[in-house]
Amino acid sequence: MADIDFPDDLLALERSAWEQIQAGSLTVDTARAVQEAVTAFAAEAKLSRLDVEMALKRVVRHSETEAAT
Repeated sequence: MADIDFPDDLLALERSAWEQIQAGSLTVDTARAVQEAVTAFAAEAKLSRLDVEMALKRVVRHSETEAAT
C-alpha cells in the first residue's frame, strides 16, 4: 500500500484518541469521531476504509519505530 497523505486534522484526531486509549479514558464520542473522519477520508480518497484506518494507526502509534528504520 502506498503512503497516504493524511490531513492534519485527521492525524490530530487519531493522536487524541491514542492518548485517551493509553490513559484508559477513550470516550465513545472520540471513537465515533475518529471512525466518521476515517470513513469520510477513505470515501473522498477512494481508498478502503480498513486500509486508511490501519495506515493512520501505524503513522500515529508507530511513528518512532518507523523513523528509526
